[in-house]
Amino acid sequence: MFIDELSPIFKEFTQHPVSFLGGLFSGVFRLNLADDPVKSWLDKQTGSTSYTSAATEANNGKAAGPQQIAIE
Repeated sequence: MFIDELSPIFKEFTQHPVSFLGGLFSGVFRLNLADDPVKSWLDKQTGSTSYTSAATEANNGKAAGPQQIAIE
């Protein structure tokens, strides 16, 4: 039963070991792709900036900070 639950993880690991370990590494160390050391290294490796910052998408162009809402 325990092996059935882990079989998708092992399947992904055997199909794409480098990307799986890279994702596991970035998750364990909580690396953000938009932070400077990782971002500059990815830019050098790929030669392009194909990723976007989640913080700029979440703010949607508005200033950060508390916002006032009205509840009726």
